[in-house]
This record gives sequence, structure tokens and C-alpha cells, in this order.
Amino acid sequence: MMAGAFEVAMYFAVGIVVFVLTAAIMKLIERARRSGVEAEIAATKTAADAEAQKIIAQAEAKAKSEFISRREEFDNETEATRKELRTEEKRLSKREDMIDQKLETLNSKERMLEAAQRAVAEKEKGLASKDRQLNELIAQQKTQLLKVANLSADEAKTLLLSRIEKDLERETSQLIQTRLEEAKENAESQAREIIVTAIQRYAADHTCESTVSTVDIPSDDMKGRVIGREGRNIRAFEKATGVDVIVDDTPGVVVVSAFDPVRREVARRSLEKLIQDGRIHPTRIEEIVAATDKEVAKQIIEFGKASLVEAKIRSMHSKLVELLGRLHFRTSYGQNVLKHSLEVAFLSEIIAEELGLNGQTARRCGLLHDIGKAVDHEVEGGHPQIGADLCKRYGEKDEVINAVGGHHGDLEVQSIFTPIVAAADAISASRPGARRETLERYVQRLQKLEEIATAFGGVKQAYAIQAGREVRVIVDAESVDDRLSAKIARDIARRVEEEMEYPGEVKVTLVREVRCVEYAR
Repeated sequence: MMAGAFEVAMYFAVGIVVFVLTAAIMKLIERARRSGVEAEIAATKTAADAEAQKIIAQAEAKAKSEFISRREEFDNETEATRKELRTEEKRLSKREDMIDQKLETLNSKERMLEAAQRAVAEKEKGLASKDRQLNELIAQQKTQLLKVANLSADEAKTLLLSRIEKDLERETSQLIQTRLEEAKENAESQAREIIVTAIQRYAADHTCESTVSTVDIPSDDMKGRVIGREGRNIRAFEKATGVDVIVDDTPGVVVVSAFDPVRREVARRSLEKLIQDGRIHPTRIEEIVAATDKEVAKQIIEFGKASLVEAKIRSMHSKLVELLGRLHFRTSYGQNVLKHSLEVAFLSEIIAEELGLNGQTARRCGLLHDIGKAVDHEVEGGHPQIGADLCKRYGEKDEVINAVGGHHGDLEVQSIFTPIVAAADAISASRPGARRETLERYVQRLQKLEEIATAFGGVKQAYAIQAGREVRVIVDAESVDDRLSAKIARDIARRVEEEMEYPGEVKVTLVREVRCVEYAR
């Protein structure tokens, strides 16, 4: 029993010791864990403090930067405001000075006005005095006149009124006559100005075409081939083309003669092709002539359409277009009729627009005015009447028909465009260089003008300008004074009138110029 109790006590004591040791160990473990947590908390707190310090430093830096930028912006705005204030202050100061000047000017004008008013008042007093004296003199004169004429006041008044009426009638008639003459002069001047303006605004080439058609041949042996055996080739050619071929002793040339310009052109081209081909016999002649005829007919249509495009005319009967193309091969005194028609179209448009009329209608009238020349060798009559009949047949307006038929005065003028086309036709035909004959006379007239002007003493140079309508004379300023300049200009004009024939008038412009030149060194 004792041994068992001892063992129980031993086990109990061991259990207590084990419990105590276990409790001690657990306490040690708990203490160690607490110390680790406290260290971790301390480290976290330290890191949090460092982060807070960093955030505070960044916030302070950002706040400082923003403060500096706002401070600079405030300073800039302040400086700009100061500049504006200084500018406004200067402007106000300048305006104040101007106001002072204006006040001073107003005061000066006010003083001048007062002085003028005083002078006017004094003059009014003098005029009133003179008026009284004049009335007294008039009354005295009336009394004396009544005594001398032994007339009553009513009789004298009636006599005076009758004399005044007669004087007024005479002056009125003179004034009317003067106004009529001025109106005529102004009308002529304006007409000349319009025509000269039209001439100056339209510039065209000088004529260079010839009415003679010639064909060059490489050698005189070719003439024999053109003639053919017993003349069969030349007879076949003349029969196919309707022209006359002249083969004479002129070296290297065969002349084609025909009244119809289109036939002459077909013959010329056919003969050139035959000479180039070398095969000249009746069958080949007929083939070449037929092909060339078609080629020329096609080209005629192209020329007609091109003239419509150049004249800016939209629509026209195809037959009139073909006749316009035929005018390309027609010449008048060396002037191509189609080019002449285009010139007249543009000149008519310019003149019509200067007068406030329809320029398109005038352009159409001018383009068609010589359309009769395309068939005047086939139809009897003058080309104006033939052209008018053609235009009427193919649906042209009455204005166009009258302008075409009356541009040479053959018909009564029924449209304002008729005299316009007549004037444009005269301008185109007589302008310098339009026709070879007129060009020669034109050059001679210019030379004569310059010769007359340079024949006077003191004249250095003379230039004929404006197509011979003006001569510009330059005199020596040292030997010719102002009075002598006027006399020389008058003498030149008188001599031109006596020795020359010219349309319209010639303006003599004399220039006397003094030039003073110095050099600054």
C-alpha cells in the first residue's frame, strides 16, 4: 500500500513538474511572440513615419512651385496692366494737348469771325448808303428822261420792255444756234472717239496673201508631163477642175487661173499631189481631183466652224457655215475675206457696246456682212444683195439681213446695226496694213507728216502716231520759247492742211521740255 501511494505521489509530483515546465515554456513562447510583434509594429511605424515625411516634403515642394508660378503670373499681369496704364496715360496726355490746340484754334477762329462780322457790318452800312444814293440817282435819271422824252412812266416802261424782248429774242436765237453747233461738234467728236477706240482695241495682222495661185515644179521636164501627149493631160486636168492651167516659159512655176477661189485651191492642191506622185495621166488626174475636192470640202466646213467659235456665235445654219468656210479662199485686194469678216464682227461688237447696244447681234451682223462674196461668181448681182437673200433664206433675223444688204448703202437703213457694220467694214478695209495698196499710201502719209514737221527751224524730232491722226513734234527748248512754240505748231497744222489729203483731222502736238540735271557727290 505504501509503495503504491508513493508511486502515486511520484506520478503526481512529476505531473506537477511537467505542468509547471509546460506553463513556463508556454510563457516563454508567448513572450518571444510578443517581442516579435512589437518589433514588426515598430518597423511599420518607422516606415509609415518616413513615408509621411516624404509626402509632406513633396506637398511642400509642389506648393512652393505653384506659389512661385502664380507669383510670376501675377507679376506679368501686373506689368501688362502697368504698360496699358502708361499707354493710356500717354494717349490721354496727347489727347489733352490736341484739345488744347483745338481750343486755341477755335479761339483764334472766333476772334477772326468777330473781326469779319465787324467788317461785314461796316460794308453793309456802306452798301446801304450807296444804295440810297443809287436810288436817288435813278429817280433823278427817270425824271430827266421823262422830261426829255416827254413820255409818261407807262409809255417808257412799254418801250423799254419791247426793246428788252427784242434783245432777248436775238440772244436766244444766238444761244440756240451755239448749242446746236456744240451738239454737232460733240456728236462728231464722240463718234470719232468710238471709232478710234474700236480701232485701237482691235489689232490684226497685215495682209500677206496673194490672189495668184502658183505651183512649183522640180524641173522644166515636168511641164511636158503636165501637158501630156498632144495636151491630153492638161485638158483632162482643166476639165476635172474647171480651171485654166498656164504653162509658159517661167522657170519652175505653173500658174493655175480660175475665177472660183475654191476651184483654184482644189486645182492647186491636185496639181501638187500629181507632181509629187509622178503618175500623171487622165485616170489618175480624175482620182486625185475627186479626193482633193472632198478634202477641201471638209476643210471648208472646218474653217466655217472655227470662225463661229472664234466669233463666239453658238448656232447658225449649216449652209451659212459652209459659205463662211469658202470665204477663207477668197481675197479682196490681198485681204482674206474670212479674216476681214472676223475683224468686222469684233469691231462691230466694240462699237455697239460703246453705244450701249447688243454686242452679240452686232458681232453676228459683222461676221455675215460679206457672205455674198462666197457665191457672187455664181449668182448675178452685188454681194450685199446676194448675202441678204442668203440670210433671209436661211432664217437670220431682220437686223442681220438689213445689215448685210445695206452695209454699202444699197438698202434703206432699218436697223441701228447697219451703219455700225458699215463703219466697221470701212475701218477693217482701210486700217493700216489691211491691204497692200493702202499700206503703201499709209506709210507715205506718215513720212510726209514727219517731213513737214521737221522742215521748221528749231524742231529736233517728229513722230507720226495714231495711224497718222497725230504728229508729235519735239523742239529745242534753248532756241524755241513758249510763244514761238505755239506759232510753230500753228504753222505745221496750216502746211499739213495745204499739202496733204487725209480723212478727218490731224492733231499737231508740240513738246518743249527743259531738263535740269545735277549730281550729288
